[in-house]
Amino acid sequence: MNNSKKILLTGGAGYIGSHTAVELIQQNFEIVIVDDLSRSEARIIEGIENITNQRVNFYKGDCNDSLFLDNVFKKESIDSLIHFAAYKSVNESVDEPLLYYQNNLGSMINLLSAMKKHQMNKFIFSSSCTVYGQPDAMPVDENAPFKKAESPYGATKQMCERILEDTVNSNRNLKVISLRYFNPVGAHPSSLIGELPIGAPTNLVPYITQTAAGVREKLTVFGDDYDTADGSCVRDFIDVDDLAKAHVQAIKSIEKISGRYETFNLGTGRGETVLQIVKKFEEVTGVKLNYQIGARRAGDIEKIFANPAKAKEILGWQTKKSIGDSLLNAWNWEKKVRNIL
Repeated sequence: MNNSKKILLTGGAGYIGSHTAVELIQQNFEIVIVDDLSRSEARIIEGIENITNQRVNFYKGDCNDSLFLDNVFKKESIDSLIHFAAYKSVNESVDEPLLYYQNNLGSMINLLSAMKKHQMNKFIFSSSCTVYGQPDAMPVDENAPFKKAESPYGATKQMCERILEDTVNSNRNLKVISLRYFNPVGAHPSSLIGELPIGAPTNLVPYITQTAAGVREKLTVFGDDYDTADGSCVRDFIDVDDLAKAHVQAIKSIEKISGRYETFNLGTGRGETVLQIVKKFEEVTGVKLNYQIGARRAGDIEKIFANPAKAKEILGWQTKKSIGDSLLNAWNWEKKVRNIL
């Protein structure tokens, strides 16, 4: 093992958490996963075990339950923590803001309190490019100011970063890295783990794959009147395996970086429109999608893509997978989930 101490992954059965778990195990780190499985399924834990040929140390429970967390911290010799556990749907957050504030902020506060009690001092946070709102300039670097969040989800990520910064200022021993994801897509090439939306997907690619599989009747592209190449929103789509590798680099780098609170953009540095992704999916899979243009959606920003130079320079990380590979892996995962030959 890389370290006799363990890395705790909250939300480790989720989409990004599970792929990061695989990367960490494959690089000989010992992990502990905490997940309440409210937005995932036990088969993802089995998928991690099948890919890595290792049993996963898993606790089912809620990070908003301080007694449960305290018990995990007492049982395990935890050295570092990667906090994935959060609700993440932009439109659900618009409909259910209190649910998002209670869950996403409550879990963060509970974890920081448990870390203080158990004298842990390395924390990696699963943040988001939504902290920037609609930026003034593109590509976005880490110095871009936070604009008013376009959704309660985005607001929770801004507030969590503020909580972390304030906590670092009050505790000289604490080191924190906030990783600001752009738009994760794809699935593990094994098709043993991938994105598992509960109910109707709110992210583009699972909606595309479910439409292709016949689970959804049609895909709606929200708006074709934005100031972009084809009128649809622009995003920076990053492969989930590339994203997972960034967490491994963050774990390896957190002791060495000079600042006690550091932020990194994780993206490709390229912006692609929603309609470009639809067409690329059709191209790489040979499947024709049934899609229509709809009205703009509440909470959506027009365009955003990353300047990932800081992550390359300090973490030694950059993306490698093409959007075509990501879409093909996502489709293979969907077919496996739906038993489509």
